[in-house]
Amino acid sequence: MIYRSLLFAPGDSEDKITKALATQADALILDLEDSVVPDNRPGARELIATVLHQHGQQQAARLWVRINPVSTDDCLSDLAAVVSPGLAGVMVPKPDSASDIDTVGAYLSALERKVDMPQGSVKILSVMTETAKAFLQANSYGDQHRQRLTGVLWGAEDLSAALGATANTNSDGELSFTYQMARSLCLAAAGASKSQPIDTVYTDFKNPEGLMDNCKAARRAGFLGKIAIHPNQVGTINSCFTPSREEIAEAQTVVDAFAANPTAGTVGLNGKMLDRPHLLQAQRVLSMAATFA
Repeated sequence: MIYRSLLFAPGDSEDKITKALATQADALILDLEDSVVPDNRPGARELIATVLHQHGQQQAARLWVRINPVSTDDCLSDLAAVVSPGLAGVMVPKPDSASDIDTVGAYLSALERKVDMPQGSVKILSVMTETAKAFLQANSYGDQHRQRLTGVLWGAEDLSAALGATANTNSDGELSFTYQMARSLCLAAAGASKSQPIDTVYTDFKNPEGLMDNCKAARRAGFLGKIAIHPNQVGTINSCFTPSREEIAEAQTVVDAFAANPTAGTVGLNGKMLDRPHLLQAQRVLSMAATFA
């Protein structure tokens, strides 16, 4: 499953969850962390459990929950409340390294047994760049044994707070070096762990043109999807991360050229010399196109 758009909804707001369910977002992230104050979390857990019970079967692979960090007491309480049939996975915020992902995986295994779910049913997304320790431990995602790990995300807001920065952009509005590096580390970690790289939020949700430019830049860099913080962002994100007809036709031409020359390591096409990396990228485009056909 490739998630182009992942839409957040506060776990304590039935109205916003209902609106999120009605969107075309590939994944819904029902939040128990930052958007829910501590006093509201018990009620939010109950509401999310109800949503999973009512909509899980019809919304297969779509319903996710952002739990609280492994270092908090809320983490286990969140998991115990939401692990049930209908839950696609959990998003783990602020992990210090991939060992936190392993800890959540162990919790999930025990809870899956408790509710008679097949082992490994509940997948994991890791927001892997939100702490200073995590920034230095990106290489911990190099192990490929974590079958639950579906995707990795990066975020600039929590990291800048952890580092004491007053801003995560330069005076021209572009990401400063530290956060460009976090973005690159996310891409590298995704490649090393064979999981999906997911781009961070575009906070100016009333600026669709800016969102489109941001999405296109993220896709060029290698990201396969993006977080949405408002329902109005979903359509643009889905469009940008879905191969266009022109891309599909070009990719098919590359695949056909190599198929016609099965023993060749390189082929000439339209005045350019193409090698195996070009074929791999063309195959990826066609695979994505088939997923969203």
